[in-house]
Amino acid sequence: MSLRINSDFNGVTDPDAGAYIAAVEAADGQLLEFAVGKAINDFVVGCKADGIWNAIKASCILAGARTLSGALTPLAGTAPTNNGFIGIGTDYDRKTGLVGNGSTKYLNSNRANNADPQDNAHISCYISSITTNNVYIGCNQSAGGFSAISRNLNAGLILQTRGPDNAIPTVNSHLTTGFKGASRSGASTIIRRFDGSTTTASLSSTATNATTYFVFAQNTGSGTVGFNNGRIAFYSIGESLDLAKLDARVTALINAFGAAIP
Repeated sequence: MSLRINSDFNGVTDPDAGAYIAAVEAADGQLLEFAVGKAINDFVVGCKADGIWNAIKASCILAGARTLSGALTPLAGTAPTNNGFIGIGTDYDRKTGLVGNGSTKYLNSNRANNADPQDNAHISCYISSITTNNVYIGCNQSAGGFSAISRNLNAGLILQTRGPDNAIPTVNSHLTTGFKGASRSGASTIIRRFDGSTTTASLSSTATNATTYFVFAQNTGSGTVGFNNGRIAFYSIGESLDLAKLDARVTALINAFGAAIP
């Protein structure tokens, strides 16, 4: 059961988008609405046109699908391991995504911190509702290779990839929803994207390891900390990319879901 590729009826023109939509529909057990499928197709086509598609190595669109199983179908990379999330009407909303409980629930992305080069990496997420504290996506801590998007009540919004834990660059804007990201394309600086703006921070990279990224919590390598009670509609992990372009594509996708889904 899937939308037909290159059909005037369904608006799906890209084979990668079509394969993803077919997998989501199989997980859902029913077809997506025309406008939802087209929004996904437009997102993939747009990312390819922007030259950022191939840098996305692990990702889930945690919205749009009719079921939690559909939402956990990977857009790129390996499917995440679900730890505790239940389903639509409880943890999952088709328009706004998946919500944590701040204590036990998280996704293991199954993407290792060292799967991408030390000085060529990004993480991002689309936040639909903010957490009172703690981690949207992250891995490592004192072991180095620290990467996280998180809200710290004292320090602000942490946006870091492959840095030391004792030198965390933060920004003041930690009470807003929308796209947030961090990208590193060199050994001495990181790019941060939040509230529609892009900034640069000086921060030397540190060695990575095989610890996997968690979503809604942080994988320290020896335990799980920073459980999040916010809501996330998208996440991505991979190589360095233009965060402004990804922001525009993800924001348009989530807005399109909001308009298309009853």
